[in-house]
Amino acid sequence: MNRFFVNKSQIYQNKVKILGKDVKHIKDVLRLKYKDKIEIVSGNKTYLCEILEIKPDNIILLILDSFQGKNEPPVHIVLYQGIAKGDKMDFIIQKSTEIGVKEIYPVITNRTIVKIKGRKKEQKKIERWRSISEEAAKQSKRDAIPIVNNVISYDEMVNILKGEENIIIPYEAEENNTLKETLKNTKNGKIHIIIGPEGGFEEEEIDTIRSIGGKSVTLGPRIFRTETAGLVVMSIALYELGDLGVRT
Repeated sequence: MNRFFVNKSQIYQNKVKILGKDVKHIKDVLRLKYKDKIEIVSGNKTYLCEILEIKPDNIILLILDSFQGKNEPPVHIVLYQGIAKGDKMDFIIQKSTEIGVKEIYPVITNRTIVKIKGRKKEQKKIERWRSISEEAAKQSKRDAIPIVNNVISYDEMVNILKGEENIIIPYEAEENNTLKETLKNTKNGKIHIIIGPEGGFEEEEIDTIRSIGGKSVTLGPRIFRTETAGLVVMSIALYELGDLGVRT
């Protein structure tokens, strides 16, 4: 069954009003008709609906049932991703959403290759990434769309992380700390994962994260690409601490 996200203001009495781009998608792409069923999600609550009216600029749904969503992982994962070039960032946003990330920060590091010139171009990229996250959340039956934040610098990231716990940064030169052992020492349900761009991190950047309590970890003998590393860490974290591989 197709799933869509709406604002609470679109839910009234026993009805839901679909607006914007979802109207065209329902009518022209999915070609849904009167009485067809749709899932609506708002505020972690899921509504089973059927189409009541199809209008040129909106669609009215009748709510048949509602229940609390149970598809969100119990671990709150925040991904700080060094901006990758080409369509790699699109892939990272999409797959991170499918796995269960709650929040994503695109980060500019010392070795970031991508240069975003101008606020307008930056906002266009952010809007694209948010759209990709929303579509992935629909497809993977998430109960919430992950937050894709504006682009931040490495220093801004460090300021955000000061005072936080469970900061993990994979580093190819790390020889002692393993991800598995580090996850055993997590103290609450929130994990911060920092992934470098194609060029990796400079040693000074790693030292800065260590100085605020972060742990550099090894992911084993093989070196992962930037578009793979974060997905590996998130998957292992949700397997060890969350609901990945569990059916409730």
